Amino acid sequence: MNPEPRRALLSVSDKSGIEDFARALVERGLELVSTGGTARVLREAGLPVTSVSDITGHAEIMDGRVKTLHPAIHGPLLARRDQPGDMAALEAHGYGRFDVVAVNLYPFRETIARGGVSVDEAMEQVDIGGPTMIRAAAKNHRHVWVAVDPADYPAILLALDGSLDDPNALRRRLAAQVFRHIARYDAAVADFLEVEVAGVERAPRAEAGDPYPAIRVDRWLLSDTLRYGENPDQKAALYVPADSVPRGIAGMTKLQGKELSYNNLLDLDGALLSLSPFAHTSRAAVAIVKHTTPCGVGVGRTLLEAFDRALATDPVSAFGGIIAMNRPLDGETAERMAGMFLECIVTPVLLPEAETILSAKKNLRVLVFPRGINPSHLLASWGGASQGGQIRSVSGGLLVQDPSPPPFFGVEDSQWQVVTERAPSDQERADLAFAWAAIYGVKSNAILLARNGATLGIGAGQMSRVDASRLAVLKAQDQGHALDGAVLASDAFFPFRDGVDAAAQAGVRAIIQPGGSVRDPEVIEAANESGMAMIFTGRRLFRH
Repeated sequence: MNPEPRRALLSVSDKSGIEDFARALVERGLELVSTGGTARVLREAGLPVTSVSDITGHAEIMDGRVKTLHPAIHGPLLARRDQPGDMAALEAHGYGRFDVVAVNLYPFRETIARGGVSVDEAMEQVDIGGPTMIRAAAKNHRHVWVAVDPADYPAILLALDGSLDDPNALRRRLAAQVFRHIARYDAAVADFLEVEVAGVERAPRAEAGDPYPAIRVDRWLLSDTLRYGENPDQKAALYVPADSVPRGIAGMTKLQGKELSYNNLLDLDGALLSLSPFAHTSRAAVAIVKHTTPCGVGVGRTLLEAFDRALATDPVSAFGGIIAMNRPLDGETAERMAGMFLECIVTPVLLPEAETILSAKKNLRVLVFPRGINPSHLLASWGGASQGGQIRSVSGGLLVQDPSPPPFFGVEDSQWQVVTERAPSDQERADLAFAWAAIYGVKSNAILLARNGATLGIGAGQMSRVDASRLAVLKAQDQGHALDGAVLASDAFFPFRDGVDAAAQAGVRAIIQPGGSVRDPEVIEAANESGMAMIFTGRRLFRH
């Protein structure tokens, strides 16, 4: 039994696109049922509209607080088309069905975003009928199309036309979006009330939404159960955001090799982070990562040249490492990599000759960037572009921060300032730009030595900056790298001149660092005494 007429229920506070959507529904043979302001807009557009009160036989009461909470509305929303009893109940009461529901909620978040809003004023913007209608429609999504976002109107029209290969997938996505929309809406109300109870003044905001609300409502889906965590006695899993397509590491495709481990995933994240400053360069770039921090970074005219430069920094540490690159992996470079023990290789594209070579190494994990994703765009956002900021767990809670964008190689920031008597030469300035990009992925305290598009020595994760300087020099000397004419990058200011003195003694000729220490004059004096050039960037690159 299939009672007529076919109808669409429209009641929206965000009216963008509603006239065109309603007109398209009428063209497809649906009658329009609407409330208050939405009905008025549609009538002014010349569309035929039936008021909800005509359906319920009951006028709105309490200034519109009660208008849709009626069996004549919720019976058609909840009626299952494949249950004869449900359809008989509709017919017995003379209720037609609803095939499409487009409802979005009172603008609660937009109202409180203005700041200075009283509790009474805010509560008037708490929707009751809207959530009830979309919740009912989403529960019955096998039979009712439901939209809370105007961006979904075109997809629903395509589905009504029979133009979708998998309409059920769209039904489920729209239903999930409803429940997530309600959850966030309710969380915003709870957030507002709890802040008011605590007596904390809510700062005015220019637009709706708060990147750091009092209550976070995040949804995560299990993507993969891992063999174990950092150590064999720890269990581990990978979760991905439920409200987006897979991105980042989770969006990559593994072409071959063993399953990825917890440590592999951390190192892959560090590798792509280290490579991200080289997203837009025309030169090939390679980062070799071990324990989430680079042990070598290189750029070159070819991928092989970039790889050789990165590997020469510290080939011992590269053993068992992860290699990431910004260019398709060719056969010649793959042949060189195949001679090493590596955990993972990640590349935008694996060329056929490289695939043939690496396929012989069955355990080597080879990953490619998400299909259709421009490597430059992916790498450029690697500083932490996930919605809601970068999230890290600590004992008893979560830390959330805005992402730190990469300092792109070849893009000199306007804040850079030469602070020494001697300015860097053109070659030194190019080396300093490379060193500043390469240090982005190094764990703090970080010191990096470089020359000619290659890292020479890296001091990472030290408790003192002078120790990081000495370690970088030692690592370079262990590989036989001459440091005369090298440049140095520091991820934070030098608190004392001793780090600069140590660098000068090793042959470093130019330094790039954030500046900002109370002892900057002493540090600059140390550089001048050694005839060094120094640039202050005005930006710190800590990575803890």
